[in-house]
Amino acid sequence: MTIYLLAVAIGIIAGLRSMTAPAAVSWAANFGWLKVHGTPVAFLGNNITAYILSLLAIGELVADKLPRTPSRKTPGPFIGRIFAGALSGAAIGATGDSWIVGAALGAVGAVIGTLGGAAGRARLTVAFGRDLPAAIVEDVIAVGGAFAIVHFLA
Repeated sequence: MTIYLLAVAIGIIAGLRSMTAPAAVSWAANFGWLKVHGTPVAFLGNNITAYILSLLAIGELVADKLPRTPSRKTPGPFIGRIFAGALSGAAIGATGDSWIVGAALGAVGAVIGTLGGAAGRARLTVAFGRDLPAAIVEDVIAVGGAFAIVHFLA
């Protein structure tokens, strides 16, 4: 049951920051915390994959603050977050030999994180009077949450 909750949780992280969740599970797989060998997500355990996903995650953290970045709720970014959640959930599910269920739960979590994250950030933006502090709070939640989730499996 814990694996399933963690799959939803990593999906929520993907809804907040789409590349943070895959980067976190890739490093966890690389360190041997997630048993992805012999599954369709085994490539996440590769060093190069972890580095590439980390660079993409850092780029996303920067790009998110730019004024021309599209809403996470537009079709392209929304679908990307669902895919990232499914991929990340599959990696966590693989630990319990249920990567398919993990993928489904990660996708559900991504929908929750995308919609909930947008609503939460909007409220924080109003509270702070500007978007940047709200975005930084969301970054801290996403990165810290991703670390906590994968570290729990260590």
